[in-house]
Amino acid sequence: MQPSIYFWIAFHLVIIIFLIIDFIYWERKKRITFRDSLFWTVIWIAIGFFFSIIILEFYGMEEFIKYITAYIAEKMLSIDNLFVFLVIFTYFAVPERSKHIVLLAGIVCAAVFRAIFIFAGVILLQMFHWMVYIFGALLIYTGFKIAGEVRGSVDPQKNKAVNLAKKFLPIAPTYGEGGFTVKQNGKRLFTPLILVLVAIETTDIMFALDSVPAVLAITREFFTAYTSNIMAVLGLRALYFLLEHGLRLVENLEKGLAVYLVYLGLAFILSAFGIDIPPYVSLLLIIIIIIFLTIASKLKQHS
Repeated sequence: MQPSIYFWIAFHLVIIIFLIIDFIYWERKKRITFRDSLFWTVIWIAIGFFFSIIILEFYGMEEFIKYITAYIAEKMLSIDNLFVFLVIFTYFAVPERSKHIVLLAGIVCAAVFRAIFIFAGVILLQMFHWMVYIFGALLIYTGFKIAGEVRGSVDPQKNKAVNLAKKFLPIAPTYGEGGFTVKQNGKRLFTPLILVLVAIETTDIMFALDSVPAVLAITREFFTAYTSNIMAVLGLRALYFLLEHGLRLVENLEKGLAVYLVYLGLAFILSAFGIDIPPYVSLLLIIIIIIFLTIASKLKQHS
């Protein structure tokens, strides 16, 4: 049973409503507390898991398991993405009042980029069988790359898009009222916030390139791959502020992601030879990784 055009329209309308609610709530908050960010993070995760019931209704148990697996994997990748956001905000000394709009733009663009890349990835896999090897190798490479990096290791000074924007755009020295433009000496100038937006969006593209092969290694069904990504990026603003308050869910998230991405890469390549790993194995592995990292983090805190 394939979703109708009316379902797709309803789905995206609901997503837009969620984004509006998220935007209005955080814009009205003068002070963002740990409790607020934790509460809304739990709400968005609950919504993400609740959506799995629709997957079960449309596609059955196998895709249901794949959706849960893809959702958890994408959420883990999103957490790593947010640490990079934290580094960018710190580097540019972004005022608290300006973070909301940039994070909203980051969420919307992340959803758009993932939709485009997932659609393209599904088409490529259908047209060219050898793309399985490309995606598999990319996942293995990304896994080893993440394992060797320090969390949040990004240098905005080396971002070519940011440097290009600095070269061609008239940039004011201050943030002004916190918007993207400010009027100084009769001229309309961009504030440094435009550079922050460029850095965030280029980061979004890079993370989309990493996450799309990961979700396609879990499922080739566009509906499951797309919706798991969209639901995973919902509520990233709340999750960002949760992380900013100093919560570290796991000490070695990158190492867990690295192991899982390498596994997905190998599973992707094995599928080309007719060896398909059952969906529950992927789900079980990601749960084991999370449990192991959480326990290791707790033991380290008490040592």
